[in-house]
Amino acid sequence: MIYRLILASASPRRQDLLAMLGLDFKVMVSTFEEKERSGLPATPAELVMTTARGKAEEIFRITSRQPETADDIVIAADTIVVLDGRFLGKPGSKEEARQMLLALSGRWHQVFTGLALLHRRKSVAAYEMTRVHFRPLTDEEINAYIDTGEPMDKAGAYGIQGLGAIFIDRIDGCFYNVMGLPVPRLALLLREYGITLPEVKTLGRTGDQKLACGGAAAGTTGEIRSG
Repeated sequence: MIYRLILASASPRRQDLLAMLGLDFKVMVSTFEEKERSGLPATPAELVMTTARGKAEEIFRITSRQPETADDIVIAADTIVVLDGRFLGKPGSKEEARQMLLALSGRWHQVFTGLALLHRRKSVAAYEMTRVHFRPLTDEEINAYIDTGEPMDKAGAYGIQGLGAIFIDRIDGCFYNVMGLPVPRLALLLREYGITLPEVKTLGRTGDQKLACGGAAAGTTGEIRSG
């Protein structure tokens, strides 16, 4: 059976990555991430999976009541940056973005993305972790970067796929995870529903696959299944 996909995210980066895989999907934006996170699990992996699952469930409550979408698969994701045990989400102001970038300067940090796929017959959840290292940054670089506006809608106040790439000199794990959607992990989860992605095999045609995903040993992953 061929399932239709619904992406529970307004992120243009996640939409671009799904499109890159040749997937046909519909976007329905979840507001779950805007809610108070108090009481949610304290570990980064549990937090991103719980939040992703919350986003998926919010949209599923809508789609499951409509005959035309009742059999669709809802995909949701949540990404956070972790530095010294502190969670860095999207900055609320330019000053907060500045403080985040100053803290990341010259140091390693972790990026966690949780994935949740929800269908009326089965639900699966997983996470991916990638280590990212920033070279030392100057105040001038930080201020100029903030002035571009790029940091303001991104966890940790930077985008690896944009101008923020000039700050990153090392990465250990999946590149796409840092963008907000670990596509190799997503491809494996979609297999749970009988969806195979031959397009994934073409990612290495230019030699990018090993660079992007670091091989099987890089990064950290985990999965939860039900149904």
